[in-house]
Amino acid sequence: MSGDIQKIIKRSSDPKLIESAFEFATQAYKDRYRLSGENYIIHATRVALALDKMDLDPTTIAFGLLHDVLDDVPGFVRKVETKEIEKKFGKEISRLIEKNSELSRVRYSLSVGIREKKTFTREKIENLRRMFLALSGDLRVVLVELVSRLDGMNFLQRLPEDQQKLYSLETLQIFVPIANRLGLSGIRRVLEDGAFACLFPDKFKWLKENIKGEHEEREKYLRKFIPRLKKIFKKERVKILDINYRAKSYWSTYQKLIRHNMNFDEIHDLLALRVITTDVESCYRILGIIHKHFKPISEEINDYIAKPKPNGYRSLHTTIFLQEGEITEVQIKTEEMHKEAEYGICAHWSYKEKIDLIKEGENFEWMKNIPEFWKTFKIDFFENKVFTFTPKGDVIVLPKDSTPVDFAYAVHSDIGNHCESAKISGKIVQLNHILENGDVVEVATNKNKIPSKDWLKFVKTPLARSHIKRLTGEEKSGFRFPLPGFIRKKIIEISEASQKRKEEKLKIAKGNMGQIFLAGQKGILIHIAKCCSPQPGDKVNAYLAQNRAAVLHKTSCNNFKKIAEKFPEKIIEASWE
Repeated sequence: MSGDIQKIIKRSSDPKLIESAFEFATQAYKDRYRLSGENYIIHATRVALALDKMDLDPTTIAFGLLHDVLDDVPGFVRKVETKEIEKKFGKEISRLIEKNSELSRVRYSLSVGIREKKTFTREKIENLRRMFLALSGDLRVVLVELVSRLDGMNFLQRLPEDQQKLYSLETLQIFVPIANRLGLSGIRRVLEDGAFACLFPDKFKWLKENIKGEHEEREKYLRKFIPRLKKIFKKERVKILDINYRAKSYWSTYQKLIRHNMNFDEIHDLLALRVITTDVESCYRILGIIHKHFKPISEEINDYIAKPKPNGYRSLHTTIFLQEGEITEVQIKTEEMHKEAEYGICAHWSYKEKIDLIKEGENFEWMKNIPEFWKTFKIDFFENKVFTFTPKGDVIVLPKDSTPVDFAYAVHSDIGNHCESAKISGKIVQLNHILENGDVVEVATNKNKIPSKDWLKFVKTPLARSHIKRLTGEEKSGFRFPLPGFIRKKIIEISEASQKRKEEKLKIAKGNMGQIFLAGQKGILIHIAKCCSPQPGDKVNAYLAQNRAAVLHKTSCNNFKKIAEKFPEKIIEASWE
């Protein structure tokens, strides 16, 4: 047994559970290797060690050791192994492992997108994040997968190049935002920088080369400044636990540089000074002392203690002028806040601190600002939805218990009207089959097929019901009479021919103008500015008018330049297809 596992066992309140999980995992992973070439047990041990360092409970650590045991296991073997796990470790751990094994479904959409070089819209990425959380079902599944991903990013170079891109895209678009929302800034920074280096190597290299001098210069100054600051605090008789600084992540720095026209002088938190103190009262006192000795930039004073960020982050931030024209950001926080900032939710349900958030709620009033699932682990805010894929990787969100017919109508009314059969992950299913999260649904159509009123017995979406009722004569009206099938069929044909004519006219109109993207998205209401009349090929930008429609201008337009100067927050990046 490895020394790392022995350390965890010695520290644990349930050593038998950890030892048993390790022995089971060793056997389960015996002949199984990750794409990096190492045995799964080595990776699982590192995950468990990271969870132990976060002071998490034995159940979560045991789950960390076992989290991959059902991955890539055939269906018939999977059922047997699931029962064995449940028998040995109980329903809770068994359920967590099952949920974890389903998360790979999210990768389908990204892999199709990379293969076909598709653009990922903001809505699509957000739906993938929602699907990830819906499939997880439990906060511990999300956390273990984040820690597992963190470990995997350290060995990214061992993967085939196409897998590196997929792994990094998945990390940047799904894992990084979720880590941020859960307040796991330590994990977030490592994940986003690893993904940045893989996906945009030239930009990463440029930033690293250009930031090196800035970092060294600022670090050198802060090293000299910290002793001076300590003297000030000592004179003012305020207790300080620590003063240090942290470098902003490369990815966050690059994003901020874009917002400031790539001007390093505008980035004041490349290296942020952190002052750690004993209590909240001292935080505010230190803020006053700093402002007494150093001039602050008033627009950059933020009180995240009184009003925490949505992810629970608490601290006082101020940006001050130092000597010799230096400007730096200072973050003031208690030791507890510092731990929360690094470990997020893990700091809130730390086993070793024996904190019962429900019983001791009065001592943790700030928790009221944090979603309920942080206290219960249960992620149930998507329990009434099901997230499915088209074969091309598009996400279709439907109500729970929806069927392939609901899916068909959600894709397009023509597909719903002529739906004949359906496949899920290549297997034929009945049209009343209940869809599950992550299902890849393929619908076969037949132009001679028309909706059956029997479909009304199982469809869930109002869209599907309304189409079926209209085309089967089931739509309620002042009078009813039976409609012969051949007449119904003719009505559908006429309706569809009319719809196609409308679509063709729309395509012609769009074709003449060219497809316009706003902030990387198409289909947004756009007006063409009469003052400069931009044409396809012109460099363009847009601004949001009072009616919330976007008005497209040439970037060289004088009117646009005046608007951009006066209302920069209303300017949207635009481009032709």
